[in-house]
Amino acid sequence: MNSHSTSRLAIGVAAIVLGFTTVALAGPPLICHPLAIGQAKTLPWVDLNYQKGSGSYDLKNLTQDTLAILDSNTSVLVRMETLRRATIYARQDPQVAKELLTRLHARANSSDAGNAAALAWFDIGYLAETYKQWMGRDDPNPARGLDGYAWVKKAISLRGSDSEMEFAAALIALTGSESERNLHVEKAMAGAKTDPLLAQNLASFFNRQTIANKS
Repeated sequence: MNSHSTSRLAIGVAAIVLGFTTVALAGPPLICHPLAIGQAKTLPWVDLNYQKGSGSYDLKNLTQDTLAILDSNTSVLVRMETLRRATIYARQDPQVAKELLTRLHARANSSDAGNAAALAWFDIGYLAETYKQWMGRDDPNPARGLDGYAWVKKAISLRGSDSEMEFAAALIALTGSESERNLHVEKAMAGAKTDPLLAQNLASFFNRQTIANKS
């Protein structure tokens, strides 16, 4: 993306106001809509219609592969897309789903303070929320009863300031408090001018409602 395109995208995102409306999105927002992550490494592509055994990916490797990506100090956007794909895979095997969630939870509980702890709590929080959106009421769901949103907010407090984490929190809050969602979007916008991928993702999920439209 060249500097001119980046500037235009940033201006478009900056035009979002607190009275924004969400784009009409079909399906769970944390699952059904892939995130733009450029050429960054993540899990192999997986279709929403994936069924166990229908592809070449071995589910036994899911926890190990996911942790390898998360432990590489990759960006928050890549973490979000990785956990989205991991959830689609994990739904096909309750034991794998439980193992991944358990490992990420233990990782967060044993993490030291600072950046490492912030990322660890973000990872378990975001995974818990994707599980809750994708696994049906009748499916075994190890995240049932967990408050992943609270863990993502904890991660933000530990991190200090992270526009991509604010974007993640805004997506989680799409099904919750509008005032909290607006606050997260506003904070995410603050970093969009210098983060082209964040700007691109913000523009994909949220649609602005201009003052002119209100009048």
